[in-house]
Amino acid sequence: MWFRRDLRLSDNPALSRAAEDGQVLGLFVLDPALLRPSGAVRLAALYRTLRALDDQLGGALVIRSGQPSQVLPEVCDEIGAETVHCAHDYGPYGAERDAAVAQALGERSLEHTGSAYAVEPGVITKADRTPYQVYSPFYRAWRDHGWAEPHPAPTVQWLSAPSEQIPPDPALPAGLAVPDFGEAAAHRAWQRYRRTALSGYGAERNRPDLNSTSRMSPHLKWGTIHPRTLLAELGARDETYRKELAWREFYADVLHHRPDSARAYYHPQLERLQYAQGSLATERFEAWAKGETGYPIIDAGMRQLLAEGWMHNRVRMIVASFLVKDLHLEWTVGARHFMQHLIDGDLASNSHGWQWVAGTGTDAAPYFRIFNPTLQGKKFDPEGDYVRRFVPELSHLPAKVIHEPWADPNGAPAGYPAPIVDHAAERDATMADYTSLREQARG
Repeated sequence: MWFRRDLRLSDNPALSRAAEDGQVLGLFVLDPALLRPSGAVRLAALYRTLRALDDQLGGALVIRSGQPSQVLPEVCDEIGAETVHCAHDYGPYGAERDAAVAQALGERSLEHTGSAYAVEPGVITKADRTPYQVYSPFYRAWRDHGWAEPHPAPTVQWLSAPSEQIPPDPALPAGLAVPDFGEAAAHRAWQRYRRTALSGYGAERNRPDLNSTSRMSPHLKWGTIHPRTLLAELGARDETYRKELAWREFYADVLHHRPDSARAYYHPQLERLQYAQGSLATERFEAWAKGETGYPIIDAGMRQLLAEGWMHNRVRMIVASFLVKDLHLEWTVGARHFMQHLIDGDLASNSHGWQWVAGTGTDAAPYFRIFNPTLQGKKFDPEGDYVRRFVPELSHLPAKVIHEPWADPNGAPAGYPAPIVDHAAERDATMADYTSLREQARG
């Protein structure tokens, strides 16, 4: 059993299929192609998840480092295995890697069963068999298609083999706390959320000050819980949460059909938009990344990312819009930064979330969506509690000025920067650039 993004025993179709064949060796490959782009917090989450899985296997999890196309044949030779079982991986690299492994295995077989999704990418199509490019009709078709029920963990006779040690956690920024990981921790987190906050998700999900989201994304990232498990326990009143799970599946489907869109513009004609260059671009990016833009909701979000390896989804959209449409930096710059720092960094969701905000992705009329950071802060953090949590320089300000500290009668607090740009002016510049590009396209 080649574990990848399915580090659990229950509701794991590939593992169940492997157990039917006889004794099973559980293997995880530390692939340098996947470790390199992962920041310290995501690596820490992975290593802790592997330790939890190893405990479940009674210490029998085998760890090997290297290229999977070299490691898998070697391990098969060692134990005389004729079949490698794993889940489907629909990411661009995963598909190429699995093809290389299948070739390297020669007469032995690589058998795929299941995936990280309730409905596998490529299954949901329009009537003409083409993929959906807009979320809402995809969601309706996805919901109508349905998914399998979760099933229990199989009984497995685990084999053993020489193994490397699971690496120690990398050094994390001071004060950054990584939550518990592993299958049991994922189920505890989900049941706790169901009991305490799921009923309020629809009304409160956009409020970063209320801690009303489930934070299940890191567990879904490594597959310590499957989305089927969450979906099976949602009721009719939980439609908003179901739709959020569907966004993850929609973006995986988009990336499956357009693997280039992981790093390239979904609508390539928008590559000609004007962006800041040189030292100006560097200065703006550094201020944004450090949370020193002078816009409180932006700075709170970016500091949360550094402090927790996570950011509230509403705030992710606000800071992304600000980077692209106020600071005039490419979405790819922000997407790379997020993937480096997010504990739940997922290529499909991250790249296409950024493209949705940037206006280059799957949306019918996206570019006119330019978030006003001050108004967004007032609307979704009305008392300023979220800002106070992450921007202590502003903690003494009353709610009426905390999202625009320059309006305080005493002036902005000493040490807090003035706004790096004027939002109204930059919004006009963005719209002018986009209008010009459209006119050029019409010829």
